[in-house]
Amino acid sequence: MIDRQHLAILREIDRLGSLTLAAERLNLTQSALSHTMRKFEARHGVRIWQKEGRGLRFTQAGEYLLALAQRVLPQIDHAEQVLSEFAQGHRGALRAGMECHPCQHWLMRVVAPYLAAWPDVDLDIRTAFRFGGIGALLGHEIDLLITPDPLDLPGLHYTRVFDYELVLAVPRDHPLTGPARPQDLTTETLLTYPVAPERLDVFTQFLVPGHCLPKRHRTVETTDMMLQLVAAGRGVSAVPDWILREEGAGLPLRAVRLGTGIAKSLHIGVRRGEESTDYIAGFLAQARALGARPDPA
Repeated sequence: MIDRQHLAILREIDRLGSLTLAAERLNLTQSALSHTMRKFEARHGVRIWQKEGRGLRFTQAGEYLLALAQRVLPQIDHAEQVLSEFAQGHRGALRAGMECHPCQHWLMRVVAPYLAAWPDVDLDIRTAFRFGGIGALLGHEIDLLITPDPLDLPGLHYTRVFDYELVLAVPRDHPLTGPARPQDLTTETLLTYPVAPERLDVFTQFLVPGHCLPKRHRTVETTDMMLQLVAAGRGVSAVPDWILREEGAGLPLRAVRLGTGIAKSLHIGVRRGEESTDYIAGFLAQARALGARPDPA
């Protein structure tokens, strides 16, 4: 039979790259780890890995089991955590992931009243899933996903939080006044978050259909820095209109419409059936109530 220890061994070997380090992480001796996996191989009649120089290479069977471990173990870990919290009198744990790079500031405004309203819920924000959160949600690594690009997949339920428009942020004295055309950006430095162009709406919904590319494409990690660079005349950037109104306030910036407009919506995805869980429904209600209102501060 396959048990958790076998899967944990494979996961740690993949993470750490050696039997010795994996054994140390799992509080086993290397000989005990090797013996466990030899028995497993003998029982099932397959090889799990092969030595390759000083390292290891998973066989096809090993790769299959590793993929299983990466799907199943996070669910078991989360289940144990939830049971522990119930045993301690807590209501549960809620892990939120983001596929919206500029949304962290907005999310913090949701978090404050939510924590006050749900004192027995342990809330955690996972930023590691900014650009690949669907797999994390389906794999039970997170419990809800904040995304502007919901994928209609079986087993997922989305709540639309608010609508917005993607606009071009330009310096206040920029000569572009009317709606921007794709060719208008061929002489510009386009500043974006560090995301592949095929995941950026300014490319997929504006530049590529217009058969145009910017003169230069530069990535910037933070919204604050991006808007400062635009204000200094170092480039232009496609950002949500609410970001420009809120985080661009006080800077010499203005918004230019991209063509006929790029309409977007922010969604929160959860696993289907869990949207009615009280503390998850409470988070969704708080997010909808806040919408895209400016920070009162």
